[in-house]
Amino acid sequence: MATVRATARTGNEMAKKKKVEDDDDIIIAEIETELDAATEKALARAADTVCKECMQIQRKENILIVTDPHTSTIGQALYEAAARISDRVLLVMMPTTHRHGDEPPAPVADLMRKQDVVLAPTRYSLTHTRARMQACREGTRIATMPGITMQMFIEGGMTTDFNAMQSAIAQLGKSLKRQRKVEVKTESGTDVTFEIGGRWELGDNGICNRPGQVTNLPAGKILAMPKEGTMEGTIVIDGTWDAAVVKEPLTIKVEAGMVTKVKGEGSDDVKAMFVEASRKLKPQQQENVWTVAEFGFGMNPRARLVGNVLEDEKVQGTCYFAFGDNTSLGGNASCGIHVTGVLKQPTVIIGDVELLDEGDIRI
Repeated sequence: MATVRATARTGNEMAKKKKVEDDDDIIIAEIETELDAATEKALARAADTVCKECMQIQRKENILIVTDPHTSTIGQALYEAAARISDRVLLVMMPTTHRHGDEPPAPVADLMRKQDVVLAPTRYSLTHTRARMQACREGTRIATMPGITMQMFIEGGMTTDFNAMQSAIAQLGKSLKRQRKVEVKTESGTDVTFEIGGRWELGDNGICNRPGQVTNLPAGKILAMPKEGTMEGTIVIDGTWDAAVVKEPLTIKVEAGMVTKVKGEGSDDVKAMFVEASRKLKPQQQENVWTVAEFGFGMNPRARLVGNVLEDEKVQGTCYFAFGDNTSLGGNASCGIHVTGVLKQPTVIIGDVELLDEGDIRI
């Protein structure tokens, strides 16, 4: 098993990395940063919000911060905020993974299972990984922040009133509880129908205070897994795709819940990404990458469409579809890739509830 070292200090002291003696070692260290006073203050305030309001960390809890070179400054701020509450805090710097859904190194996964709280500001998402799911099953509560940037962390969706948003999501959830049929249309060409499998997920509200819970930050969406085999129609991604604002719409044809055709600018790159992911799977599992895995809509009034899925899918008045792995929602498509596309100004009808009319909230 890999060894783990810690060089933990608080404040703005600089830390030097220790020499790595083994390729599997994980360095738990502070990050050297230079910020102006205003940014430093906003960073500390946002980190305090995460630790106190969102995660509600307690004094005797064990906390793990998982970060990588792309998000290290935010990881350090979260470490310092958590350390002001508990003296049982570790900051782990792991190598950057290659895409959303890639598993973290085994020693990181092992550490995640042993914590009360895990905060994961990383370039790529750990939300749909076995490591995250196993840790939650063992009682760890986790906030993932894939692709978080400094601007996103101190502005926009992170500045919302999380308690008020939690109440709004819970209230709307009551109206959706028994609704199963969904219809989505947009002026850009989306026309798709499907049924919901399982239940509507209301937990992505930014308040993560019970064992086994998981949330994204910034938070603010209601989501569900489309029932496998039920989706038919066309989805036109006209907002954002993965980590970029869409310049020209991406058109996706869906039959029996599976993507059968992708057209539009960048479609060759999209197809290549999913084909590459499929090559890592057994032959009988390869088609899983084309599963329409998730549907949801934004509930965060402060979120903005910025070209980063972490915030984009939370924008109030939008909806989104994710493609690939759906096992975290109870599905059967295990494939290690999970990519999201956001639709602007959709009309969304759920059962007998008209939720959105060209982006305007009707409830």
